[in-house]
Amino acid sequence: MSPVQLTEPYASLARRFGREKLEQRLLTQASHWAKLTHQGSGPFRLLNKLPLDAFVAFALAATGLSRRARANHLAPQLVECSWKIPRLPAGFAGFRMLQLSDLHLDLDAEFTDSLIGRLNGVECDAIVVTGDFRNSTRTDFGPSIVEAQRLLATLPAVPRFGILGNHDFVEQLPHLEAAGLPMLLNEAAFVEREGQRLWFAGIDDPHFYKTHDLAAASATIPEGACTVLLAHSPEIADELSDDRFDLVLCGHTHGGQLCLPGGRWLHVPIKNQPRERIRGAWERSGTQGYTSVGTGSCGVPARLNCTGEFTLHTLLPASVTA
Repeated sequence: MSPVQLTEPYASLARRFGREKLEQRLLTQASHWAKLTHQGSGPFRLLNKLPLDAFVAFALAATGLSRRARANHLAPQLVECSWKIPRLPAGFAGFRMLQLSDLHLDLDAEFTDSLIGRLNGVECDAIVVTGDFRNSTRTDFGPSIVEAQRLLATLPAVPRFGILGNHDFVEQLPHLEAAGLPMLLNEAAFVEREGQRLWFAGIDDPHFYKTHDLAAASATIPEGACTVLLAHSPEIADELSDDRFDLVLCGHTHGGQLCLPGGRWLHVPIKNQPRERIRGAWERSGTQGYTSVGTGSCGVPARLNCTGEFTLHTLLPASVTA
């Protein structure tokens, strides 16, 4: 029996993603939506039954923390990082990448405007968005696309790349690209300066959908080329091999989002990962990595003892001294 003919936009997605990966993602999306299955595992399967977000909102109100937590949510801060990259082409010394992650743009009607105001004046040479454009996976993704369009229209006219997260459906991809954000679906692209290239590889969500493919994402990248990998979750670190990627930028964890004083998290949506991968810089198999605590918030528009961030990464030659 011949395979079912795909209609647009699925035919285009299949050509880019591969039919097998596309079918895997669509089947998982359909199951998740139909069963209203929470993406947690182990004890967090209870969240299928319990209105956790409503409980958290109630708890914040009962303890008098709601106002502060929402003010924190609306005030992500600039975080600056510098990376010494041995293979960095000379033309990219000082190259600045603005990372946005876990925007969840349909969660709070005031968030987009607040973020636009905070990003005003931030200078960069490229922009990357490491997944989770929307919050709810049980409703129409249209509102998050509208907010993404508004945000993207205000950002600097520099090269930009995005990937999907575990809250995103693959159908969002054409709309995001139409809004001016090229998406990497187990694909790679490059930025060129002075005849030299810096490569960006982007994989699909390795956390819930598990439709990532490092080999496919790096297939067109010349051996030994300097490459930044965009991966929604730091869980991908366990699959890294020596020397394939120079820097990995992730999100997903929110750094705990609602933390105890001192930043100790109560829960993060990954398991079996070392603490250093939950937020900030880490290293695996000779590869440098960074996990953003997220720009927006998930589930509840609130943050405690864990401020959201937009991150400016500066690439430097390894020979630069501190």
